[in-house]
Amino acid sequence: MGDIFVLIISCIFINNIVLAQYLGNCPFLGTSKKMETAVGMAMAVIFVLTMAGIITWIINTYFLVGLGIEFLRTIAFILVIASLVQFVEMFLKKSIPALYAGLGIFLPLITTNCAVMGVCLINVQEEFSFVEALISSIAYAVGFGLALILFTGVRERVILGRVPKPLQDTSIGLVTAGVISLAFFAFKGMV
Repeated sequence: MGDIFVLIISCIFINNIVLAQYLGNCPFLGTSKKMETAVGMAMAVIFVLTMAGIITWIINTYFLVGLGIEFLRTIAFILVIASLVQFVEMFLKKSIPALYAGLGIFLPLITTNCAVMGVCLINVQEEFSFVEALISSIAYAVGFGLALILFTGVRERVILGRVPKPLQDTSIGLVTAGVISLAFFAFKGMV
């Protein structure tokens, strides 16, 4: 039980997929201007990343390794992630059209979100068991969502302030992400 707790804390805070490993910048910066959009993206990434982590672990363990065709891992993982994103896109378009419109181009970009692929590959590289892969996928996704929501809250406040012209928009966003990242690096000594 202690190892599972350490894994959760590590994935959310210490090795945060966005702030420590710097994967998944595009949706992180692109959907962080309004809190509603950020929460919607966080939920979509949590679903896709969790499901992708589970499905890719099963495919890798029982098919790719079992058949000796690990070299097809990248293609198989991309197909799984793309299928899951299509499912989320169809669901949001039908159920929550306002969120679908708010996410815009960033929703299909989850397919190419390197955070999702990165977590799937980390699960394989670390040789996690099924339970560990499930927990790490959920924890990395929650870490992504936490970082995105915190960043959006700070970014909404920064937009209200007077920012010098050369630092407006993406520049101040990257500076803000760097400061939040430094705050998360304070957790490095915990585990």
